[in-house]
Amino acid sequence: MKLQVMDEASSQTRSFSIKEYGIYIPSDQNVRQHQLGQFRTPEHVAALMAQMVASKKQHLRLLDAGAGDGTLMLALVRELCGRKKKPVSLQAVFFEIDANKMSSLEQTVALCGNLCHEIGIEFTSEIFNADFIRSSVPLVREDLYSKPNPSQYDVAIVNPPYRKIKSYSEERSLLRKAGIETVNLYAAFVGLITKLLAPDGELVAITPRSFANGPYFLSFRKQFLASMSLQRLHLFESRRAAFHSQEVLQENVIFHAVKNGHKSRFVTVSASNGSETGGIASRRVPYSDVVRPDDRDSFIHFDIRPEHQDAANRMQHVPSSLAKLGINVSTGRVVEFRAKRYLSPGHSDAMPLIHASHFSNGFVEWPKARSKRPSTIRSCAETADLLLNADTYVLVKRFTSKEERRRVVACLLDPTRFKAEKVGIENHLNYFHLNGKGLPKTLATGLVAYLNSTLVDLYFRQFSGHTQVNASDLRKLNYPSAETLRRLGEAIGSRSLSQDEIDALIANELWGNQNQTRADASLKRVN
Repeated sequence: MKLQVMDEASSQTRSFSIKEYGIYIPSDQNVRQHQLGQFRTPEHVAALMAQMVASKKQHLRLLDAGAGDGTLMLALVRELCGRKKKPVSLQAVFFEIDANKMSSLEQTVALCGNLCHEIGIEFTSEIFNADFIRSSVPLVREDLYSKPNPSQYDVAIVNPPYRKIKSYSEERSLLRKAGIETVNLYAAFVGLITKLLAPDGELVAITPRSFANGPYFLSFRKQFLASMSLQRLHLFESRRAAFHSQEVLQENVIFHAVKNGHKSRFVTVSASNGSETGGIASRRVPYSDVVRPDDRDSFIHFDIRPEHQDAANRMQHVPSSLAKLGINVSTGRVVEFRAKRYLSPGHSDAMPLIHASHFSNGFVEWPKARSKRPSTIRSCAETADLLLNADTYVLVKRFTSKEERRRVVACLLDPTRFKAEKVGIENHLNYFHLNGKGLPKTLATGLVAYLNSTLVDLYFRQFSGHTQVNASDLRKLNYPSAETLRRLGEAIGSRSLSQDEIDALIANELWGNQNQTRADASLKRVN
């Protein structure tokens, strides 16, 4: 059997294949997995996760809460069996909701038992074809009817399902009984597992990175970080490589944490492209750089390269906030499918409808020739709440592709470039304004330059793992003073600047006469 083991010399891994053992996986399971929010863990990723487990206990109780065909537990058992100091006994517990997977899971569990038996490790197992949330909440519920948990786990390894939880669903109600508030199944699984771990128990999980920032996962982050100490964070630089055949759209991470109240001084942060042959780059960073003690939102920063930390340090000295500036940021009001009847062109009351395709060299270019999407919206009583007075606004794309060079992309909406009384901003854009009104033009021009800087882009990528830029993310940023923004705007005027020119101008205004920040130079190397 081939095992994925990190080669210390090359920082690469070797993988095993579950198919080598003749374990049958029905071909129609992919459709079922997507319905349940499940994505099978590739063997090389499973082995990487197993290597992170550090426990040296002689008797281990193991948990896989979303077992699938058992790939993760097989990797963990094989890892433990291959260590110099082997455990005496392993008790493995599996939860899997999909009855169609029981056959392949049972084959994998039998294989785990055989591997242990060959080297004298006692192996016992329990398989539950059951809903993990329904099964676990009674053990951890926080009320007068709760009972002591009779069995805690020393190690949990999991690839939980990824699916949104509806506000009034039974799942949401059950989770509240356990004191867990979250919007996605993967965070619910992690929250429950955390409560089921024994003191000093370990969790290794692969999940979307979205829990690391934003208001939707704030409660989850605070609960998780209060009881768990992060040991390692691993980021896949390519979204497609690790789950290339399964249409996974989220950026995924692996994290290893231990259940205790003592935070480690350092966290190992690593990255790979996610492929079987790709190398792994890693570095140790202070825990306080990953979760900053003074951050009320408890963002988790994935500081992989020195230039990210440099950007974070520089951002700490950018003095203002949107609240101090008196500037608001909102999501565009026009949702096209809801306003479809008002988007027909050719009416005398048609006003510009701005969307991402109108971004051009830092400005809104409207109208755009050969646009496939509606570019006008009628101004009438029914659309009055959707439209803004034609004025100066700063627009930022809410969505960019993973492969796009920049994550934060801003442009200036200058009403002098087209003639209209009103303007509609499509829902895939954010816009900066003063209580619904426009911004002073020089200040807005400076704001566009700042948002398009390498500094902001590098900093934003540390805590935001998805390609969506929410208004809440933009509120979280630090901003230059109004006076600095105006000076930037005056220096730029109506010109379109290159990236180097923007970065040099920002560096000069914020930190004095500097040709270019280290972050700028590093980004050039990366790209």
